[in-house]
Amino acid sequence: MLYLKKFTLQPFVVASVLLFPFSVGTANANEVTLNSAPQNSAKVSNTLQKIEKDTLAESAIQEPEKTAQNVTSVSQLSDVRPTDWAFTSLQSLVERYGCIAGYPDRTYRGSKALSRFEFAAGLNACLDKINEIISAGLADKVSKEDLAALQKLQEEFAAELATLRGRVDALDTKVAKLEAQQFSTTTKLNATVIFAVADTFGGVGTGTALQNPQKTTNSTNTTFSYRARLNFDTSFTGKDLLRTRLQAGNIANLGSAATTNTNMARLAFAQDTANVFQIDKFYYRFPIGDSFTGYVGVNALDPDDISNTLNPYFESSDKGALSRFGRFDPLTFRGPSGAGIGLIYKIGNQFSVSASYLANSATAANATGQGGLFSGGYIANVQLVYAPIPDLKFGAIYGRSFEPGSVVNVSSSTGSNFGNQPFGANDTSTDRYGAQFSWKASKGFNLSGWIGFANARQESGTAIGSNANLFNWSVNLAFPDLFADGNTGGIIFGQPPKVTSNSIASRVDPDTSYLLELQYSFRVSKNISVTPGIFAVFNPNQNTLNPTTWVATIRTLFTF
Repeated sequence: MLYLKKFTLQPFVVASVLLFPFSVGTANANEVTLNSAPQNSAKVSNTLQKIEKDTLAESAIQEPEKTAQNVTSVSQLSDVRPTDWAFTSLQSLVERYGCIAGYPDRTYRGSKALSRFEFAAGLNACLDKINEIISAGLADKVSKEDLAALQKLQEEFAAELATLRGRVDALDTKVAKLEAQQFSTTTKLNATVIFAVADTFGGVGTGTALQNPQKTTNSTNTTFSYRARLNFDTSFTGKDLLRTRLQAGNIANLGSAATTNTNMARLAFAQDTANVFQIDKFYYRFPIGDSFTGYVGVNALDPDDISNTLNPYFESSDKGALSRFGRFDPLTFRGPSGAGIGLIYKIGNQFSVSASYLANSATAANATGQGGLFSGGYIANVQLVYAPIPDLKFGAIYGRSFEPGSVVNVSSSTGSNFGNQPFGANDTSTDRYGAQFSWKASKGFNLSGWIGFANARQESGTAIGSNANLFNWSVNLAFPDLFADGNTGGIIFGQPPKVTSNSIASRVDPDTSYLLELQYSFRVSKNISVTPGIFAVFNPNQNTLNPTTWVATIRTLFTF
């Protein structure tokens, strides 16, 4: 290893050791973290980063890497002053050889440490520059002393220079192949596939879809099914995102009358398209200045895409909760959505505000004057999130929705049958209120939860003006890196949506249901994870006459 005090020969040597603009995280000779350097050196550093990380197919949607800014005068570098001990050496490099570059903000950051590979990259850049000078017939501009110093440096760093050039040659071959085979310069394809074995056992309701079942019979129902999602993520500026998702699956609804007859038993990832791919998500997300993010969607844009559920370990249907209820508060983050707009406003590091208006065009028929902007079902939300510290967040949300009677489902198939349709198949408007929190107490423990309340009103039929109140809550415990890095344990316990009062006395839930979920997700590899788990629904459909329903599943997730 060469040290600074050994280099007191020439201005070129001193400046080249300390004053190449490097950004260094560690002094590991096997890693290269060069962010900016003159001309060819910048190219070397960028390509070396990609070789080290093996990410030749770097996503087009990531923000473009900032490049070096060439300087023609040392005065262009804002953090270099005439009083600096190496000012004369740096000035000589700029004026005589032109192999100096600054960071995009016109700083040089000459005091940072660097590794041997990083020094070799800078040395390679100056060698290339001097070769250009000699090839142009200007050899007299290069002093013999500098050439002698360069020769010594080449001998000292022969191994590193050979490694750099070999890696660049190999990268050029890979890049050429990638360019010939690339799908798109702006679009990245990523996909998830779920294979799931599920079994339901315990009580199975015998009532109709709109009644709380009374006595039940014991049964078991084992299924093996799948869900596949292909996401085409497109970016035009590096900061925006156009998502187009194709989806297919045959995972049955375990809350149907044919299985458990309680929506509380539904899986989070249930999807049955009869094995036919369909367009699912289709929306565009884009920045507006530095503080705003806008959303425009035409299909399957939901409130949880825009607002923060504050349930980071369980909100995903791919790798989160196994139960539909366990993902997030269904009374505030679900509703008749699909197409619409959204906006997020970030106020410093502690506050953010989100708002959305989402409509479901499929519910436009038979709507009353309570219908939304498009005369159909809709949900409008506004949420405030406060983070006093990065690991602690609180949220408060208000929503307003309208659902035509033909499709009304206030609790979005997570609560009791009365919770779905408090007034039967009649138009229903609902004011929705919720509070959420998430606290990462330590590296291995995260606590989150929510409380949701809804006031529903009947807008059609013979009992217009009837009111009903719904309530639900949940407490969620996550244990990241439990037993091994990348593995996560989880416990979810809560009360699914319940009708606590109703102007129609016969449609009040008599008892209280509880859902308890236990799961453990472990990584088989970078792209495969397996999550075995079980959840129990006590007093299904808010009725103590119904025996406990159990759902056991093993979810295997493939990502690529």
